[in-house]
Amino acid sequence: MRRHWMPVIFLLLGSLQVLLAYPEDDFLVNANRKELTDSPLFEYGDVRKPTPTKGLLYPRDSETREVRSLDGMWQLVRSDPFDPLQGIREKWFMDALRKTGREIISMPVPASYNDITTDNLRDHVGTVWYERTFFVPRSWKTTQRTWLRFSSVHYAAVVWINGRNATSHSIGHLPFESEISGLLSFGGNNRITVMCDNRLSNRTIPQGSVYEVATDDGSVPVQSYTFDFFNYAGIHRSVHLYTTPLLHISDLEVTTQLTNEGLGRIDYRVWLEASKEGLQIQPTHLRVQLRDKVGHVAAQQINKAVYHGTLLVPNATPWWPYLMHSDPGYLYNLQFELFVSSNEKELEALQDTYRLPVGIRSLSWDNDTLLLNGKPLYLRGFGRHEDSDIRGKGLDNALLARDFNLLKWTGANAYRTSHYPYSEESMQFADQHGIMIIDECPAVNIDIFEPQLLENHMSSLEQLIHRDRNHPSVIAWSVANEPRSNKKGALKYFESLVNYVRGIAHGRPLTAAINANSSSCHLAQFLDIVGFNRYNSWYQNSGRTDMIINLLTIEAQSWRDKFGKPVIQFEYGGDTMEGMHSLPAFIWSEEYQVELFSRHFKAFDELRGRGWFIGEFVWNFADFRTAQTITRVGGNKKGVFTRNRQPKEVAHILRRRYFALAKELDMFGLPEDLTVYISKHIHNEL
Repeated sequence: MRRHWMPVIFLLLGSLQVLLAYPEDDFLVNANRKELTDSPLFEYGDVRKPTPTKGLLYPRDSETREVRSLDGMWQLVRSDPFDPLQGIREKWFMDALRKTGREIISMPVPASYNDITTDNLRDHVGTVWYERTFFVPRSWKTTQRTWLRFSSVHYAAVVWINGRNATSHSIGHLPFESEISGLLSFGGNNRITVMCDNRLSNRTIPQGSVYEVATDDGSVPVQSYTFDFFNYAGIHRSVHLYTTPLLHISDLEVTTQLTNEGLGRIDYRVWLEASKEGLQIQPTHLRVQLRDKVGHVAAQQINKAVYHGTLLVPNATPWWPYLMHSDPGYLYNLQFELFVSSNEKELEALQDTYRLPVGIRSLSWDNDTLLLNGKPLYLRGFGRHEDSDIRGKGLDNALLARDFNLLKWTGANAYRTSHYPYSEESMQFADQHGIMIIDECPAVNIDIFEPQLLENHMSSLEQLIHRDRNHPSVIAWSVANEPRSNKKGALKYFESLVNYVRGIAHGRPLTAAINANSSSCHLAQFLDIVGFNRYNSWYQNSGRTDMIINLLTIEAQSWRDKFGKPVIQFEYGGDTMEGMHSLPAFIWSEEYQVELFSRHFKAFDELRGRGWFIGEFVWNFADFRTAQTITRVGGNKKGVFTRNRQPKEVAHILRRRYFALAKELDMFGLPEDLTVYISKHIHNEL
């Protein structure tokens, strides 16, 4: 018999209430349960809107700030899966973890903890505890504020400094921070302790459930979920200490426009924050300078007692996507300098400086197309995963660089952050290289629609948009992947969600990756761009590549006919074992993947001619790890590249497709190595 559990996350509000677990109500887990949305008590009008996120600027060194990394080797202790709160009761955070008497595991940060060891830590369910020590210089004590920032902990985290609570957060893949000046020993050794909980429930984003199963060695808890990627956990991205002045620039918001005459416009807004001591400091003015790539001032403004404004940039160099311009991803440097009164001869002193990379571009859309700088976009790219051998979902700059080189090698101009926000470093790479992003929140396969889930769903999107709103590469927000949008409860749920998100969308259209049918979907009507996932000749009509073109074009037309919006196919593809060959093509072979792609290309070209089909995205960029099932041999093998980023045969075919589109649509020349020499006659024809 399965015994179900639901983890419930309580933020630290006055007292420590964290990660309480209780048996899940039979109303929720009965196999024939009634949808919560069918209950007369279910009302979305009472849903609490998320508290707006504040601060969280990416840590950058400047004349007034210092950044230190806490990445490296940490210590890890796992909790008893049946007693995840043991460490809270016994106050493990009050002293070194070695004094708990439990096994100490050396654990790299950033990384998922699952694939590091050789034992069953991979499938651990519940909490683990991280710890490391660090020094803070005495010079940080008097005129600085010290902040601790996590770029991502999956799924929920509670943090202590020297045994005192510092902060907590739930929802993975997103940053959180806290000022810790009052918790530190300046000039001495400090200890940071983190409790990380990987459990998912019906109300978390994404969803899952935990239940007990009987094994040869007794009962164990098991985490189940419906999404098709491994539920990696741990401190996935970098941990930073950074300083700010007592009065500092805490947040920035930037929007840009580009006129037909080449005039760039940057509208900005600045937020300041002060400690108790910083409140005594009197700002005199804010100097805003826009500098081009070589450091020349392109525009500037001085504001007194006003923290918003507009910069006009004559003959601005626009931000263009890759293969749409000879200089894609052009970024200016927007410099904000805060000055304050000085006691010395009534001079004004520099108080704080922050620099933000900015791309100047316009984005607009209508019922037929999406336009960047007034030019219609045709998106060609991938769904991806942050996934690699050993590191799991841990940030890896070498892998990140390799991935962007492969993206450009294929001629892709876009990807979707399926199915969660990607690292801030990857967003910066996209800005720099001109790769457009469909930015997706962690709401994958959501079901059992109810108010607390909606609150968490809204919060995940609010945090995502706040983090990524200043990136020129972000051209749309994806509110969900393959939600059960055909269910009765989905209508009011998504109406409430999209109405909320539209108010904070920061000039981007809303989309989603839908696998329901156009006739039954309750979500698409609220979106600006309709995206759908369909695996013709794989999950349906397996082995029949002669059943792709008609089915695909008919379905795409059905989405268009019903909703009258631009349409994108966000996922198509088939699993392929590298090195498996078959002639004629047979399912799972490299030849079959090539044939499947080729038939999709023909359908896409027919749809492009209809004037409203605006993108094709392969599933997936690279093979990735999944939960263990009999249908997954080492994970999902739909990648164009292997998990260690080497091309399958189809990668070369896709490359020819994407560069051919760049030549057709944007008059870009083909790479010399796109084809190999065979004979004079054939080479000249190609």
